[in-house]
Amino acid sequence: MTPAGRRFSLEEIADRLEIQDLVLRYATAIDTHEWALLDEVFTADAVCDYTESGGIAGAWPEVRPWLERVVPTLREKLHLVGAPFLRFDGERGRATGRTALYNPNAVPLPDGSRRSIVVAGCYEDEFVRTPLGWRIARRVERQSVRDERRDPPRA
Repeated sequence: MTPAGRRFSLEEIADRLEIQDLVLRYATAIDTHEWALLDEVFTADAVCDYTESGGIAGAWPEVRPWLERVVPTLREKLHLVGAPFLRFDGERGRATGRTALYNPNAVPLPDGSRRSIVVAGCYEDEFVRTPLGWRIARRVERQSVRDERRDPPRA
């Protein structure tokens, strides 16, 4: 039962699972550098904002190459995401979602040490149903926690 006391329809369950898969596809693409998967996640005209984590904001054609350039510099990374909290509009062709994220990363430094960066927060997304399935039309990354430290060289 939903909080309002009604049961999800089969269509809504399918939509929720598709969107959850979309969120996981994004995390997988980032962690494995399978950049082509990202084209199955975002609309061609999506707008993304990563400025709270030191990134860029812009249209998808600008953001994708930036991700391809920046993400590989994080030699150690893991993208953990929760199940999205979703709200569908009345016509169900659009939805908004909030997905928790926990993202530990490490960047190697020339002296053999590394800079560890742990980010926690959420993605605020606008989803749209397209002929190819659900896609993200707008994404904003919100940071709640950022912890950076320099780790000594490994022995």
